Amino acid sequence: MSAALLKFIIVVLFIAMLVSLTSGLVFLLKDMSSSESKRALYALGVRVTLAILLMSTIGYGIYTGKLGNTAPWANHAQQTQSPVE
Repeated sequence: MSAALLKFIIVVLFIAMLVSLTSGLVFLLKDMSSSESKRALYALGVRVTLAILLMSTIGYGIYTGKLGNTAPWANHAQQTQSPVE
């Protein structure tokens, strides 16, 4: 699996989580009067599943080395540390 495909999957999962979050809010607002509707609960289950998939994909990418830290302050912290003698 290439790094570009992995990043694409991460973006798709993140967008799917946002859609699930929005649909859960809509279901919650529309079903306020009906206590028997479980659409908001199902949206929560979908969102939790998507979050687990997203974290697993990110973990896989970091573990295999396809994803890394490119923050400018990450290298600076390693250079300023002196070895303990």
